[in-house]
Amino acid sequence: MGLAERRKTLGYSQEGLAHVIGVDRTTVGRWESGKTEIQPSLRQKYAAALQLDLAELDVLVAKSPGTPPEPAGPSSDDDYGPRNIDDMIRREFLRTLTVAGAWTSLPADEAEALAEGVRRQTFDDFIRINGHLWQVYQLARAKDSVYPVVRDQLSSLTKALESRSGREVRVLCGAAGDLFQLAGELAFDRNRYLDAAAAYTLAASASKDAESFDLWACSLTRHAYVDVYEGRYREAVDTLSAAECIARRGDSTLSTRHWVAAVQAEAFAGLGDLTACERALGEAEKVVSLVGTVQNGGWLRFDGARLAEERGARYVQLGRLDLAEHALRNALGQGDLTEGRSFRRRGSVLVNLAAIGAKRKDPDQVITYAGEALRLARESSSGYIARRLQTLGYGLGPLSRDTRVAELKAEIGTLSMA
Repeated sequence: MGLAERRKTLGYSQEGLAHVIGVDRTTVGRWESGKTEIQPSLRQKYAAALQLDLAELDVLVAKSPGTPPEPAGPSSDDDYGPRNIDDMIRREFLRTLTVAGAWTSLPADEAEALAEGVRRQTFDDFIRINGHLWQVYQLARAKDSVYPVVRDQLSSLTKALESRSGREVRVLCGAAGDLFQLAGELAFDRNRYLDAAAAYTLAASASKDAESFDLWACSLTRHAYVDVYEGRYREAVDTLSAAECIARRGDSTLSTRHWVAAVQAEAFAGLGDLTACERALGEAEKVVSLVGTVQNGGWLRFDGARLAEERGARYVQLGRLDLAEHALRNALGQGDLTEGRSFRRRGSVLVNLAAIGAKRKDPDQVITYAGEALRLARESSSGYIARRLQTLGYGLGPLSRDTRVAELKAEIGTLSMA
């Protein structure tokens, strides 16, 4: 088995593996064909993605020269894998948006004539089903299980758009903007960041056509978070500035603008700007002053409940470990972070606490918190928690001399990033 065969065995396309490692698809192709050597700084990450140790990676490298690179488009080894599901959903995105654009461009009288006689469906059905899908997504341990239903709902939206006109199309575009954001969340959780960004872009476009400012601002905020997560903080700040402006035109009783501020705080922390980060956190915390329902449990879920963990995570980014640990420990005992509730959020806090232990050279703290995060990653099959743990593993350094830490690191290496 060479590098390409190992990749295919794990269900990766070249593009999918490239996303996990953080390189271009052509780079993976050159490694597999033996045209270039793997950069030393990427060897550990490449080995972890292929679930190998460095010695096993060297063996596969020796067997790989002569393997031709794959074409840029979908390849045959993806026909029955996760990538095929992503491609089907993307095609439905594009088709839905295309149909919506066609209907909104028709003269009103022509559109009404074409729609006459078609059975009328209630728009509430789409909103209700979307809301149900968000609930299923939040409760499901294996997020992939939601994909087929999302695809079916997109197909239904497309058919509805083919028989609607005028204001009805705008309402359906709003439902599509909602659903595109959910599909983006599914892709993001599987570490398919290009797919997630594409979904959020389509969500923003559909939301704009729907003239739904809060939905539009949330789409942009999710898109910005892809940049935040991949360390492109300056790009995220620019996108969030646009989201902030759009949110001001939305419903002032909703928490949209406060969620934008919470993500801005993370981007500013990534840039090392403590003052701007604190200012953004202060704006986010004003959500507690809102009266009534501030979120819908679907595309807008920010209600301030995460502020303790958000502040703790920002202090970790900024190197304020004492403040960070206090905030994160408190967060573990609150609301959805209690045992058995939100796996992804609890896993993130646990990894942050383990990272603090690593910075303090405290192996016991690393083992305690990373060990529980590892259990959550296995139970939920969350690529998000897996990647956070992999990043933690790269930074353990001298702590790996501790046998317990070394064993934990080896277990982290067995997690699937897909």
